[in-house]
Amino acid sequence: MAVLNQLTSQQAIDLENQYGAHNYHPLPVVLTKGEGVFVWDVEGKKYYDFLSAYSAVNQGHCHPKIVGAMMEQAQQLTLTSRAFYNDMLGKYEKFACEYFGFDKLLPMNTGAEAVETALKLCRKWAYEVKGLKENEAEIIVCENNFHGRTTTIISFSNDPIARENFGPFTNGFIKIAYDNLDALETALKNNPNVAGFLVEPIQGEAGVYVPSEGYLSKAKALCEEYNVLFIADEVQTGIARTGQLLAVNHEDVKPDLLILGKALSGGAYPVSAVLADNVVMDVIKPGNHGSTFGGNPIAAAVAIAALNVVEDEKLAENAEVLGQLFRSELNTYIENSSIATLVRGKGLLNAIVIDEDENSDTAWNICLALRDNGLLAKPTHGNIIRFAPPLVMNREQLLDCVSIIIKTLKEFEK
Repeated sequence: MAVLNQLTSQQAIDLENQYGAHNYHPLPVVLTKGEGVFVWDVEGKKYYDFLSAYSAVNQGHCHPKIVGAMMEQAQQLTLTSRAFYNDMLGKYEKFACEYFGFDKLLPMNTGAEAVETALKLCRKWAYEVKGLKENEAEIIVCENNFHGRTTTIISFSNDPIARENFGPFTNGFIKIAYDNLDALETALKNNPNVAGFLVEPIQGEAGVYVPSEGYLSKAKALCEEYNVLFIADEVQTGIARTGQLLAVNHEDVKPDLLILGKALSGGAYPVSAVLADNVVMDVIKPGNHGSTFGGNPIAAAVAIAALNVVEDEKLAENAEVLGQLFRSELNTYIENSSIATLVRGKGLLNAIVIDEDENSDTAWNICLALRDNGLLAKPTHGNIIRFAPPLVMNREQLLDCVSIIIKTLKEFEK
């Protein structure tokens, strides 16, 4: 864009407010460029990105290998739909299946689409393999979950803002407490029509709630005992974010259905997927499910490049080391803080809890101050600030960010 046509931040915000639906409440900063762990606003100010587009940009902004793969494929072939074969999809499916250890992949575009796909797969498996009576399958979900905002998904949300005036809702879901094995076992015992258990290995949107050690492996064992599919929503926690390739890997759990999105493309393009072994995936037949853009050649090329970057640059290992450093440094500060009560997380998916109730604007104001100090983060649930930088961050940059965070928190000490 020519310099004369460059918008100011306020002009860009005004345009969105006038012409865009008001379905988000963004932090007031207008970004125009990204590279690695940094983003720049339209006035040229540089920031550390500590949200990574909700963990979509794990590989860093505009990674040259990912962007290069996208540009090369875009000049060759962009879209065929699934009416025809293309020469990239099979390569991607083979690569990803071997990468994650599954028999088959069903390609989609967004995280919510992938969750919907997993729900359909689970139900069809329940009727055709497990032998449940049609239209009676139920899926267990956890309270305070976040799996997207489609009508079906908000049907099992307990977020009043996500649900209000969007009914009637979809039946067939049983809600239980998160990180509660007794609740899971009771639901499995008392409901013979349960087909699956859908769970986030760490509840991200809820405030980065990490379950008790052993929860995931014991939950998987219960699912096996009752012949129920264990469905892991790793849209936010997967692709090296928590210090392992998948968050379930911390407990050596292999899901029956694995849901991926976000960093599957490194943030360059909408790419999501559901992976499963043949006993589950083979229930899908032509006409049962699909997407015009799902599995398009650009998506395939981008996803292969994005996953190669994760492995080549050892991003899971880096997230593990830097995550421990981040929590250690913040815990040292929090010991004597009156504004922050704790830090929690795994790898580079972390959050701090502010000593205010959810209706307070303190966390929002802290994020405004962090912005002014050169770091971008966002509150969730009013009094929690999530910190999730790109995984290409190095130790020096992380410690610089810790200094910014501590300096900012000191401005709000009581």
